[in-house]
Amino acid sequence: MDSIIIQKTTDTIGKHKKEHEGFEYYKSVLVPARASGQCKVTLYEIPPKQAAYPYHYHTKNEESFYILKGKGLLRTPKGEEIVGPGDFIFFPASKDGAHKLTNVSDSEFLVYLDFDTYNDIDVAFYPDSNKIGIWGKGIDQVYKVQEQIEYYDGE
Repeated sequence: MDSIIIQKTTDTIGKHKKEHEGFEYYKSVLVPARASGQCKVTLYEIPPKQAAYPYHYHTKNEESFYILKGKGLLRTPKGEEIVGPGDFIFFPASKDGAHKLTNVSDSEFLVYLDFDTYNDIDVAFYPDSNKIGIWGKGIDQVYKVQEQIEYYDGE
């Protein structure tokens, strides 16, 4: 799709995902990843005391969050801080951009816009669990880093 998109966020239907304790979200894609595009925009709604994703960083895709509603605990390599409505956060594609955003409220949703660059293949690292994720072109796989082998192993 290479056309102008005009969409009311109230008309979007969020995809609900809750597969692991402490992680849950409603995700409404406003600008989908496109073969000819470099931008992806998603509206996230995070229930109380939940996070959308574990602490991670990307090697290709940059992310920016704009907080619309609620309060979150933002963890980065520089530490933790509370963010709220009107806060804009940019995450570079590197270790310095590692992040996790957790809703700190007991009753309110944390709502934010996630603006991402989009590359055909992206690699994400998860420092807390020593995992690596490969995303794009239908690959979407996660591995433990300690399973790393030599380039010619098995050839």
